[in-house]
Amino acid sequence: MTPADPERLVATRIADSVAVKQAFLRDQESLRLVAEIARLITNSIRHGGKVFFFGNGGSAADAQHLAAELAGRYLLDRRGLPGLALTTNTSSLTAIANDYGYNAVFSRQLQALASPGDIAVAISTSGNSPNILLAVEAARKKQLITVALTGAGGGKLKALVDHCICAPSEHPARIQELHILIGHVLCEIVEQELVKEGGMA
Repeated sequence: MTPADPERLVATRIADSVAVKQAFLRDQESLRLVAEIARLITNSIRHGGKVFFFGNGGSAADAQHLAAELAGRYLLDRRGLPGLALTTNTSSLTAIANDYGYNAVFSRQLQALASPGDIAVAISTSGNSPNILLAVEAARKKQLITVALTGAGGGKLKALVDHCICAPSEHPARIQELHILIGHVLCEIVEQELVKEGGMA
């Protein structure tokens, strides 16, 4: 097999990523859903709620990235917002995995930390990761609002959550590229809405 020309590969992958974003942009229902999820997150934070992000691998990195955008800042100077990634406490992750199995690493933390009205954001390119599915079940039992970011079809996760945003792709890298864009948009809307209300300095 002849190796791909590096410059051509760069252009091809950028074009692939743009094509996924353009397909999502044409889906008016998905655009409305992003805005609705931003409204739900804003309302939860306004009433003292928290936003929990979780995923595996690259999706774990996205979870940490988005939690940091809320707890730190995205674009505006304001107080920190309660964004938490369930992927960062290695003592909790390893203790839970050791005692209860890896599938419980997120669900157990939600049992401990979450309250009714909080938001659970599950990030999974396949929508089928067992630890993500169990976490969503735990979130629903605790009366959280459940949101998923997945790939095309949504996997098993789609039927379990209140709101599912499906990236129109089967390729994990392209899916993750859209996920972080959607996450940034969510953070921007939430930040703008809360700052607009005042009292966020």
